[in-house]
Amino acid sequence: MDHRMLVLLLMLLSRNVMCQQEEVCSKSVINSCTDCIRSGPYCAWCQQLNFTKAGEQESVRCDTQAQLMERGCKKEEIISPANNVTIIKEDPLSVSFDNQEPVQMSPQKINLKLRPGLPTTFRISFRRVEGYPVDLYYLMDLSNSMKDDLENVKELGRDLFAALKKITEHAQIGFGAFVDKTVLPYTNTNKEKLQRPCDESDQYCQAAFGYRHVLSMTAKENEFKKKVADQFISGNLDSPEGSLDAMMQAAVCGNKIGWRNSSTRLIVLTTDAGFHMAGDGKLAGILEPNDQQCHMENNLYTKSNEMDYPSVGQLATELEKNNIQPIFAVTKNVEDVYKELSKMIPKSEVGVLSSDSKNVVQLIETAYNSLSSKVTVTHDNLPDNVRVVYTPICKYAGPAGDKNGVCDNVHVAQTISFDVTVTADSCMEDTSFTIRPLGIKDTLTVTLSTKCECQCKDPNDKMHQLCTNRGSIVCGICSCMESFIGQNCECSIGNKDEQSLRASCQRNNGTECEGRGDCVCGRCQCHSTNQGGRYRGDFCECDDEHCENYQNKLCGGNGKCDCGTCKCNAGYEGSACQCKASREGCLTKGNTVCNGRGRCICNRCDCKEGYQRPQCLICLGCPDPCQTKLDCIECLGFGSGPFGKICDTNCRNITYDMVDNFAISGKECHQKDSEGCWITFKLNQLVGEDNYEAEILKQRDCPEPPSVIPIIAGSIAGVAVIGIVLLMLIKMLIYMKDLKEFRKFENEKKKSKWAEVRQFIIQTIKTQPT
Repeated sequence: MDHRMLVLLLMLLSRNVMCQQEEVCSKSVINSCTDCIRSGPYCAWCQQLNFTKAGEQESVRCDTQAQLMERGCKKEEIISPANNVTIIKEDPLSVSFDNQEPVQMSPQKINLKLRPGLPTTFRISFRRVEGYPVDLYYLMDLSNSMKDDLENVKELGRDLFAALKKITEHAQIGFGAFVDKTVLPYTNTNKEKLQRPCDESDQYCQAAFGYRHVLSMTAKENEFKKKVADQFISGNLDSPEGSLDAMMQAAVCGNKIGWRNSSTRLIVLTTDAGFHMAGDGKLAGILEPNDQQCHMENNLYTKSNEMDYPSVGQLATELEKNNIQPIFAVTKNVEDVYKELSKMIPKSEVGVLSSDSKNVVQLIETAYNSLSSKVTVTHDNLPDNVRVVYTPICKYAGPAGDKNGVCDNVHVAQTISFDVTVTADSCMEDTSFTIRPLGIKDTLTVTLSTKCECQCKDPNDKMHQLCTNRGSIVCGICSCMESFIGQNCECSIGNKDEQSLRASCQRNNGTECEGRGDCVCGRCQCHSTNQGGRYRGDFCECDDEHCENYQNKLCGGNGKCDCGTCKCNAGYEGSACQCKASREGCLTKGNTVCNGRGRCICNRCDCKEGYQRPQCLICLGCPDPCQTKLDCIECLGFGSGPFGKICDTNCRNITYDMVDNFAISGKECHQKDSEGCWITFKLNQLVGEDNYEAEILKQRDCPEPPSVIPIIAGSIAGVAVIGIVLLMLIKMLIYMKDLKEFRKFENEKKKSKWAEVRQFIIQTIKTQPT
């Protein structure tokens, strides 16, 4: 026991040390007490008059309490709002149930006034009431495969009531049944099969149905036994059943089921098959989503064939809202399926039924004990930017968590507690959320508001002497009257626009005096630095304390900081004066520094863009000199090209020789010039960026000029051939046209002869005597 107390004491001490280490004020832009309070949970404001020294900014009033007191601020002058916890309603916990509304969780109402970012902790207590009522709704699968189970359930009434009596004298039992939607492909829609969906060998069979409420909650054993005895098996086609449909209606139709306000509500689902869920209804053309409403008439679910199955999330929400705890009593073949379902539904248990359901009473008893002995506290409607952490205080406590707190193996009449830590991360108006144990009606309503304004004790005089009688004191600083500005309202702006005066204190329309000084009468009065120096410059843009450090020394201890840049002592160089001046590592074979293409800094070459270390010899990203220097090579070697007349001016950085064979090392180039000739030359880059020596082969590779006579002869021959072909085409067209006209003439001629013969015959007939 002593060892445990020692460990606990060490934990508390370490927690206090951590809390002290966390008390840091991270200031940003602070212009008032309100800005300070909102900038961090441990920031405090000193309202003491004359706290700031000449040239100091008012933001020094904002710091941790310890720092402010160290700087000379009196404790009673420090503004640092603390959290307030006010318990509004705290009814004592009940010991046993006496037909009145029992109290199992306390307190019931609490008000929190929190400072943003500063957590506060309060404690809630819970006690399981002895003899607390139990409402058990037995929801049974009546598909054909459960025929043997139904016969056994008809005989379980006495044992079931006896088991509940061991728990409480105030027990009630209801009964409901389900199969599946009575549409294809779930159920055979043949008229005869809808009326009798069972096998022909079954003597007793009831018509197909989705969900039927059989018996409302009753404490009468005989009534339960009689109603269950009247039930018969039904049937469907596919293996999964409409169990989620049935559970949803049992949860939301509270008045019809008969759930009591003060009771432990249980749904015992018995089945040997899986379940349909949201989306499966599309197979039957059912597209309307489940609306989570009660649709029960004459004890039947009337929207079974019109609405889709509910999703697991919808069902879990309604079960939690109505404080219903499901027990899945299922056969071994679907145990894994319902265990996965149970993970998504809080306060649920899974038990394995025997093949004929004879062990269902024992299963229910075991599941109830497991559910009731596990107390889970969680929250609803948590506002944005509010965090909650639950720390269980009990023998079998789960880990602290931001979603819930869990105590296991809690016995009847045993009192347990939870520490609830609430943190508001931003300012907010009055809002609320609820904390409750799952499966229990009791709730704690938490009303939350934040402290984001300063409650300062200001002097009553409107014109204070500290403000040169031109303003009043607000939280220790001057609030100047119109036409006056400044830390002590000492500057009169007269006819000038205050905005234009302040603009003259801004560099490139940036922050006024770079946030390091006060704009007084259009000029910056710079503040002191944290190290005791001062900012300087027209806009307080400079200080001599924020240069680069080397080995934790400003400018390596080898120079002075000047407006953010290190000015090195003789013999030192580098951005932090960290190196002794030396060029040994930068010298090339030709005794040049970095080949003239970089600077030697800290005995290393800092090469120009594109050139590579160590000595800036190679440029990977530079343009190809074979192309960029072609015009100069053509000009220098052959006097032609774009630079023909201005060669000396544009190509002075290239020295060259005309050769028959190359003698220098370098890049060999083979390029076509402006006259179409191929020039071969070599380039060797000298010291510097654009200095080259070149060797140019004397002979260019120029293509032979074309022979004029064959071209002319060929052209004439081509024209002649084309002319002959055109003449032949014209002649052929004329011939075709004449042939067509001739044929037309022949046809006309034949028609004329036939007309003459016809006329002759007619005349001959007319002249013959009758």
